[in-house]
Amino acid sequence: MKQTDFSRILPCFLERYLPNEINACENTILSYCDTIRLLLTYCRDKKGMKVEKIKLSDFSAELIKDFLSWIQNERGCGVSTKNQRLAAIHSLFRFAQTESPQNISVCQSILAIEFGKKGKKLVNYLETDEMIRILEQPNKSNLHGRRDLCFVSLLYDSGARVSEIIKMKVRDVRLENPAKATLLGKGNKLREVPLLSTTAANLRQYLAEQKLNTTDKLDHPLFFNRQRKCLTRTGASYILNKYVSTADVDKRVTPHVLRHSKAMHLLESGTNIFYIKGLLGHEDVVTTEVYAKANIEMQRKAFEKHANTDILPLLPENETVELDGDTIEWLKSFRKS
Repeated sequence: MKQTDFSRILPCFLERYLPNEINACENTILSYCDTIRLLLTYCRDKKGMKVEKIKLSDFSAELIKDFLSWIQNERGCGVSTKNQRLAAIHSLFRFAQTESPQNISVCQSILAIEFGKKGKKLVNYLETDEMIRILEQPNKSNLHGRRDLCFVSLLYDSGARVSEIIKMKVRDVRLENPAKATLLGKGNKLREVPLLSTTAANLRQYLAEQKLNTTDKLDHPLFFNRQRKCLTRTGASYILNKYVSTADVDKRVTPHVLRHSKAMHLLESGTNIFYIKGLLGHEDVVTTEVYAKANIEMQRKAFEKHANTDILPLLPENETVELDGDTIEWLKSFRKS
């Protein structure tokens, strides 16, 4: 079968452009691949198109908009997920327009599709007492409980993404004073974050118990499953949810919520936002400012809830302030000018 321009461009996009030219991480590539798979499934099942014969010219802005409506209405995707799918499609057709200039009109019509607007919401994070209750749940009298406590503690203390924690090797933690962790973040960028002495002491005991404190184990996964391979995201979520369910926390808690919690707790303690930016690995402080905005909003709500409003006098109802004649005449003349 003759190869179409789309079947030629797609592998180049996934295998060359994303990993080598824009340095996309593995999770981003997998997410983009999943989006394209969904798009092709939609074209086949809903539009009756033969996947093996699809050409770039078969796509259109209308088709992509219909696909986005489909994932929202039939698959129950929210605005954020819908925008993530559109971002992947934009990236594909931005690449395609340089590889196939004759289809630039189609590509640009798709690139002109705007992202959906979503309502701004406050950061979902745990109060200090809620975080303490979660950390009190692991059973410290057995090996698994101590392992779980070290994992959840490091996840919170480092403010790391769960993907950064599960990729850590033994060599990525320095437990001598000053203790720190080395994290591999987005774009394969390394950063170092400090660790509290309690976290370091717990990790030191954990490494000894797991027989990971020898030089030949430096490249062993720091946290691992029964096959002694790196924990998966699913495994990490399972460990956390196990203790959230018994901690009397009435919130949906994901590993990322612990990252939000660390940032908010640092902000509430007076930590400079630029330090928090470095800890979280944000490229721009604007990204970090979402925590400052959330903190201000929460302070305002707390103030309104507990403020003594009796102190502040109200003007008498239905009482108006009369303007003097000169002011009224000035307003009249201003309106005419």
